[in-house]
Amino acid sequence: MSTPFLFVRRSTINASAADLYDWHLRPGAFLRLQPPWEKVKLIRQSGPLGPGCEVEIGVNIGPIEQRWVAQHADFVPGEQFRDIQISGPFAKFEHTHRMRPLSRESSELEDSIEYIPPLGWPGRWFGQPIIAGKLDRMFRYRHDITKHDLETWTRYKEQPRLKILVAGAGGLVGTALIPFLTTQGHSVTRLVRRAAGASDEISWDPARGEIDATKLEGFDAVIHLGGKNIAGQRWTPAVKQRILESRTIPTRFLAQTLRTLQSPPACFICASAIGFYGDTGINLADESVPAGEGFLADVCRAWEAACEPLLDSSTRVVNMRIGVVLTPLDAALAKLLLPFQLGLGGPIGSGRQYWSWITLDDVIGALHHALVTPQLQGPVNTTAPQPVTNQEFGDTLARVLSRPAFLPAPAFAMRTLLGEMAEALLLASLRVQPDRLLTTGYQFRHPNLETGLRHLLGAWPTQQH
Repeated sequence: MSTPFLFVRRSTINASAADLYDWHLRPGAFLRLQPPWEKVKLIRQSGPLGPGCEVEIGVNIGPIEQRWVAQHADFVPGEQFRDIQISGPFAKFEHTHRMRPLSRESSELEDSIEYIPPLGWPGRWFGQPIIAGKLDRMFRYRHDITKHDLETWTRYKEQPRLKILVAGAGGLVGTALIPFLTTQGHSVTRLVRRAAGASDEISWDPARGEIDATKLEGFDAVIHLGGKNIAGQRWTPAVKQRILESRTIPTRFLAQTLRTLQSPPACFICASAIGFYGDTGINLADESVPAGEGFLADVCRAWEAACEPLLDSSTRVVNMRIGVVLTPLDAALAKLLLPFQLGLGGPIGSGRQYWSWITLDDVIGALHHALVTPQLQGPVNTTAPQPVTNQEFGDTLARVLSRPAFLPAPAFAMRTLLGEMAEALLLASLRVQPDRLLTTGYQFRHPNLETGLRHLLGAWPTQQH
């Protein structure tokens, strides 16, 4: 067999080697570590992570999905474990995770991979540079996630683990939030709109007002993230009505049900949006600013009002007014990527309107902060502390992608194409400040747009390692 190539990446982690090892074995760690620019899906896992456990994933190599089966082996508690390819694209692939203690509260994470590319000598000559570059991008991302998640674990490790119910678990935020919560040691149950198929699911039908309230007893917190995608269809009167009802009806029904419990949750966190403020122009909106005008402002006002059954109860209510969520998996950034990658990007409309953005990592970080911060209640602006104009956003994305950005999308074209939706989502100016997150001590992972985009896209300057 050919001599294998070796890839190694090491990072210092501000957590003990034991905590670092345990984090990797918790449910959700695999999903937490997947870079958002890689199309990877978990197909099956034969059991809890441990000796002999097999994991099958689907990975995209160009336009073709390749199945990859790995077996976990060589576990040394607190020190290491190994993933060995059983079948997949490589001639050989063995990944060793090592955790070395540096002190009582710090450790070194080492990921070392021995691999032989496929296709014999052509794979070695032509595929190896591509593989090495992909591994470098991937493990820089993985180590950054591990570092920040373990810092969160260390900060709150003395607090009790929570029993959490999540509605809207299958959406963009929910699918990222749950692995984060489970790797932090919390117990998560999903509220699903179908027959419950697992022990960590509870079925409900908010449109019919159906739920077994006895199954909701004893949760420490409930997080409600549901709602129809506001950018999925052109806004006809019927679509607007569905957008409104998809937020208000389930929220009020859930709040009313929680109010009746003998053991209600200490905290109810409900999604909202910065559309609450309407068009703020150049004015900076904190949480004290009243509701603005327009369809989205009306929806957000009604959405938050649907929490009213809990406002005079023992349950703390938090309304997370979420901004433009950045991730290449979906939403605004995903739609902008292709034209910008092709060099066809540019400002939308005047480019002077403000976009109050936030990375998906900081959305889930802010949700966790709301869970563990008892003094946080009421509206909470969930945006990065540095809003930018649309022109600045486009220029930054182009710089990260090393592409030009000079082709504008005129306002009249956007209005013709999207109607009222264009005015509310693309042309309105929303300059929002997350005062309550900042004053209660939330530490943003990505306060700066360029560093956030580079993290999300794996687009770090080549000279940095």
